[in-house]
Amino acid sequence: MAAVSDEATNICSHCNRSIPAANIDLHYAHCSRNLEKCEVCGEMVPKKNAKDHYISTHAPVTCSMCSETMDRDILDVHKGENCPQRIVTCEFCEFPLPAIDLDEHQEFCGNRTELCHLCNKYVRLRERYNHEASCNGIPDHTATVGSSRDARAAEREDGARRRQRNNFSRRRLLFTIAITSIAVLLGSLFFQKKTEQSDVN
Repeated sequence: MAAVSDEATNICSHCNRSIPAANIDLHYAHCSRNLEKCEVCGEMVPKKNAKDHYISTHAPVTCSMCSETMDRDILDVHKGENCPQRIVTCEFCEFPLPAIDLDEHQEFCGNRTELCHLCNKYVRLRERYNHEASCNGIPDHTATVGSSRDARAAEREDGARRRQRNNFSRRRLLFTIAITSIAVLLGSLFFQKKTEQSDVN
């Protein structure tokens, strides 16, 4: 008796699989009645599950953060690198916010100043790293005032004015952050509700 592996085979014209020649007619009848080839991936799937297969494997998907529709295979890259609503952090204050708002926030945030403790100059945050690399630690005494006591008083007054401006900037930054956070939260809730309604329909 010949081994099973030596048995003659035929190719099913419906699924292109190699089938034992003795079973080809029975296989073809079953195969053509119950299976169909996915037009996207070429996989044979049960006819009753063809729609579910397409939806779960190939149908375009919607980004849950920005509602943009795209191919399923690029969704992860989109969410991680391209989505305007993905959360990123400000390089100056490390506050998390949507990527779409980052440039405007950093324009404001990077223009805030901090006192360099080496040279006692106020330096913009966006220039801090370059300043630290080139700072020689020599205090800035370019403003000449009558006596050293007057100079110290002038520096204290100037420092107080800068602190007041800094406090105003911080308040403005916190306000911007609060408004942005509320907008993101409301947008997320609205989108979630919209998604739930579309699922019900």
